[in-house]
Amino acid sequence: MADFGYTSIASNKTDLDSVSTALARAVSEAEPGFNLCISCGSCVATCSAGRFTRFGLRELIHRIKRGDERLMMAEASKCMLCGKCTLVCPRNINTRNIVLLVRKHAEIQGL
Repeated sequence: MADFGYTSIASNKTDLDSVSTALARAVSEAEPGFNLCISCGSCVATCSAGRFTRFGLRELIHRIKRGDERLMMAEASKCMLCGKCTLVCPRNINTRNIVLLVRKHAEIQGL
């Protein structure tokens, strides 16, 4: 393999064969719009919580799809459920429902 002078940071690597995608399947079944996200960033641009914390719904959705549950609950708890992201979403995804489903899953799992 060619050496281009850079490597991936180990903490950002995700082994998709070893992670559980059960949450992503559960969220997509309960909220079909979850799979329609195109990661445009409109939700992040209008986020009230993002103005005061390092919260981004786009990052939360990526974590769910990658099966990365380490910081998922910490991120979901930052959301104020104001609904601005739902209003600006070009795909009309019910983003509040996604956050609520993540919180419910974390509560069940004891996270």
